[in-house]
Amino acid sequence: MSRTATSPDSGLLASSTHFRALEALYASAPVNALFDSRLHIAEAEHSTIVFSVDETMHHAARAAHGTIYFKMLDDAAFYAANSLVPDRFLLTTAFNLHFTKPVRSGEVTAHGRWISGRRRVFVAEANLIDSEGEEIGRGTGTFMRSSIELAGLPGYRAPE
Repeated sequence: MSRTATSPDSGLLASSTHFRALEALYASAPVNALFDSRLHIAEAEHSTIVFSVDETMHHAARAAHGTIYFKMLDDAAFYAANSLVPDRFLLTTAFNLHFTKPVRSGEVTAHGRWISGRRRVFVAEANLIDSEGEEIGRGTGTFMRSSIELAGLPGYRAPE
């Protein structure tokens, strides 16, 4: 019986490839063409999205509309959870959102973090930090494994 030795870094390499492919998937989503945003996954269970808020995202009272908060919180939590799943696309099944401060303009960072679950249902949270370092929103979501294979999605690819 022959045994194949694997390098201690082989899991890290596989994870890194998965993370870059998830970043490419985010960038390829048509909705993300509407936002000046960028996803980064440095390690499993965590994600970061940096985006810019300007007046085109305002509601009538001249602050960012809640849809922006939801989208970035959901995406950050989603990608933190999906960083643990190398074969399937997760689906958001619920998301609870809290607005803590309005934002009018500037760079905002969404930090996502996986909390629990590794089989079928995942729980992850995210918060939004404005350019002054203050939290402007937070949320917690549940995400479920789907039948959609990541490898079958045209945007899911490692950079060459």
